Amino acid sequence: MKRLWQLARRYWFDALILLGLGDALAITVVDLHKQDGPRGPLWFDVLAVIAFTTPLFARRRFPVGALLAVGVGIGASTFVDDRLIPDDFIAVLFGLAVAVLFGMRPARPVSVAGLAFTIGIVAIVVHRDPRGKLGDVVRNVMMSTVAWIIGLAVGGKFREADQAKERAAQAEREREERARLAVSDERARIARELHDVVGHSVSVMTVQASAVRRLLDPDQEKEREALEVVEQTGREALAEMRRMVGVLRRPEEAPALAPQPSLEHLEKLVEQVREAGLRVDVRVEGDAVQLPASVDLTAYRLVQEGLTNALKHARAQRAEVIVRYDDGHVEVTVSDDGRGGGDGEKGGHGLVGMRERVSVYGGELEAGPRPEGGFRLRARLPVAS
Repeated sequence: MKRLWQLARRYWFDALILLGLGDALAITVVDLHKQDGPRGPLWFDVLAVIAFTTPLFARRRFPVGALLAVGVGIGASTFVDDRLIPDDFIAVLFGLAVAVLFGMRPARPVSVAGLAFTIGIVAIVVHRDPRGKLGDVVRNVMMSTVAWIIGLAVGGKFREADQAKERAAQAEREREERARLAVSDERARIARELHDVVGHSVSVMTVQASAVRRLLDPDQEKEREALEVVEQTGREALAEMRRMVGVLRRPEEAPALAPQPSLEHLEKLVEQVREAGLRVDVRVEGDAVQLPASVDLTAYRLVQEGLTNALKHARAQRAEVIVRYDDGHVEVTVSDDGRGGGDGEKGGHGLVGMRERVSVYGGELEAGPRPEGGFRLRARLPVAS
C-alpha cells in the first residue's frame, strides 16, 4: 500500500497527461467534421496532438526543453491547421500547464523568459486563428500570466519545504555527529582516567606484593605462593586494563599523567565558577566516606558539567550543588535557575558523555527542567567498586 501511494504521488501528473492526450485525440476526431472545427488532415491533427502533449513526460529529465517542445508544437501546428488549437480545450489546458511549470522554475530569469515564450505562443495562435480578436489575445495573455504567477507561488512553497527538510536533515546529521564526538571524547577521558587512577593503584598493589614476597622467610612457602598469585593476577589485570584503554582511547590520544581532580577539589571548582559571575551554594549531607578514585572523579566531573551548563548555556544567576552520602551511594545534584531547556534525553551533548560515564560505573543519571524553573542534573553512584 505504501509503495502504491509513493507511485501515485510521483506519477499523478503523468496520468493526467495521458488522460489529456486521449481526450485531445477523441475531440479532434469527433470535431473534425464540424464546419468551425479543425480543418487539417486527420493524420496531421493526430500527430500535432501527440507533439504538444507527450513532451511533458520528459519534463523531469529535460525540465525546460520539454516545455519549449510543447509550446513549439502548439505554435507550429497552427501553420497547418489554424483551428486545431482554438477548438481544442485540452490544448488550452496544456498551454496553461506550460505557464505554471515555467513559473515553478527555480531560476528567475528562466522563469520570466518562459512567461514571455508562453505569451508569444498565445499571440501566434490567436493571430493564425481566422476568428481571432484582440480581446482573445488579452484574455489568453491574462490567463497565462495568472497561471505563471500560481506556478511561481507554488514553486516557492515547494522550494521552502525542500530547504526546510534539508536544514532539518543537516541539523540531525550535525546533532548525531556532535553526540558521537561527545561519546568519543568521554570514552577517551575515561581511558585516561583508567590509566592514571586504576592503573596506578594496581601497579602499587603488584609492586607491594612483590616486595613483601621477597621479605618472607624461607619456610613461609604458602605465604609466598599466595603473594605470587596476587602479583601474577595484578600483572594480568594491568595487561587487560591496557587492552581496554586501547579500545576506549582514540589512536591520537596520549595518556594524561596529571593528577585527576576529585570532590576534595570541589571548593576550588566552585570558586572558579563564582569568579565567572555565577552564585553557587554548596551543601554536603551525610557522613563523607572515602570514594573509589573513579567514582570520586566521576562525581567531580558531574558537578563540573552541571555548573558549566548553568554558566554558559542556561544563563543562570544562581546554582546549588548538593553532595549527599547515603546507603552505600553518593548522590550529586546540580540545580540552577536558568532557562532550563531540554528533557534529559535531548539535552546538551555534554550530557551524552555524562550518561556514558555514569553507566560505566553502574550509576543513574537524571537531567531535565525543574517544575519551578531552571535545570537539574542529578546522579547517583555506588560507593563500592
